[in-house]
Amino acid sequence: MLLDTSGLLCFLDRREYRHSDAATLFAAAPIRLTHNYVLAELIALAQSRDLPRTAILDFCRDLTNNPEVRVVWVDQELHNAAFALLQARHDKSWSLCDAVSFEVMKRNNVLEALSTDHHFTQAGFTQLLSSEVRP
Repeated sequence: MLLDTSGLLCFLDRREYRHSDAATLFAAAPIRLTHNYVLAELIALAQSRDLPRTAILDFCRDLTNNPEVRVVWVDQELHNAAFALLQARHDKSWSLCDAVSFEVMKRNNVLEALSTDHHFTQAGFTQLLSSEVRP
C-alpha cells in the first residue's frame, strides 16, 4: 500500500481516532511505499497539529531507514508526469503530492493507500481509512 500523509499522521498520532486502524493496516501490509513529497507534507501537517518536532523528525528518519518501507525519491521526470496529470485534470482539486502518489502507485501496481483522502478514490484507488471527521 501507499503510505499517504493523512494515513501516516493517523499512524503517528495516538490521539487520532483512526490510529488503531492505521497501525493495524500498516503492520499487515505486504508492501509499504511512499515518497519524499509525502514526508515533506507530513512534517508540515504534524507540526500544525502540535506534535513534538523531535518526534516527527525521528518518525520520518526511521521510516526512511526502515527496510520494510520503500521511499521513492521524486526526480524531475516523476515530478513532470505528476504535473502533467494535474494539468489534464482541471476538474479535480488534487495536490501535486496527490498526483505524485497516483503516479507512484500506477508505476508500482499498488491499488491501496493508507489515507483518509478521498482523492485516492477519485483517482481509482482504494482509500483504506475513513475520511469521516469526528467532532
